[in-house]
Amino acid sequence: MSPVHDGAVKLPPFGFVCVHEHPLAAGIEREAEWMAAAAHGERAVAHLWQGTPGWVVPRRTTALAHWDDVAAHHGSALQVRRSGGGLVPQGPGIWNLSLAWPAAGATAADMHAVYAALCEALAAAFARLGVRATPQAVQGSFCDGRWNLAVHGRKLVGTAQAWRRFGAQQVVLAHALIIVGADPVALTDRANALEAELGHDRPYRADTLTSLAREAHDLIDLEARTLEVLAEQFARVVPPRPAKELDDGDARIRDGAARPG
Repeated sequence: MSPVHDGAVKLPPFGFVCVHEHPLAAGIEREAEWMAAAAHGERAVAHLWQGTPGWVVPRRTTALAHWDDVAAHHGSALQVRRSGGGLVPQGPGIWNLSLAWPAAGATAADMHAVYAALCEALAAAFARLGVRATPQAVQGSFCDGRWNLAVHGRKLVGTAQAWRRFGAQQVVLAHALIIVGADPVALTDRANALEAELGHDRPYRADTLTSLAREAHDLIDLEARTLEVLAEQFARVVPPRPAKELDDGDARIRDGAARPG
């Protein structure tokens, strides 16, 4: 596969993308499993998945005074991730891309190159849908950061990273949360509601978000087409051929086009 970025760190060839047909109730735990699989198998892995309705919060949230009450109220709808950033909603209309690979020679100084490579590859996929997305911060959006992907100044994708060692093997996880068909107003309301429960006066603005449904509203079968271009973007190491299915629980492993069942 041709390098997707000219920086010190490039995204590796993934070979295939595993598309999970059913929402994952514990997607963050699964990401830890995928990182371990990348370490022990010494290969890059890629997963496209949806979460069940809820939120993902950074670990520092668990130190807040109201955390125990909020966690008891919402139960498994709340997931805690190792990376930083802010809270993000999960549920229908949101797809997550999780990439994990061994990176023995990488250092923390390479994090920006990983973000740049991830955003470049995602932007290339969205361009095939007629959507031009660029990396930028979007003030007023939930989990804002320098490496969002935005369309006309509105956030479409949020990104995050986690680095972890498994013995002598270092693994990088690059994650993208993609707003495909979810309503930006409803997402913002959910994020603001949880922030209020946690004791934060931090209102996010719905006009800072967009979705692929808004930006590519004329596209037929948008979700299936989105999964297809993402799978093709991140799985170009193998020659094109009919998609094949391998046993991976609820997932369909594909070396080309992806389509949910």
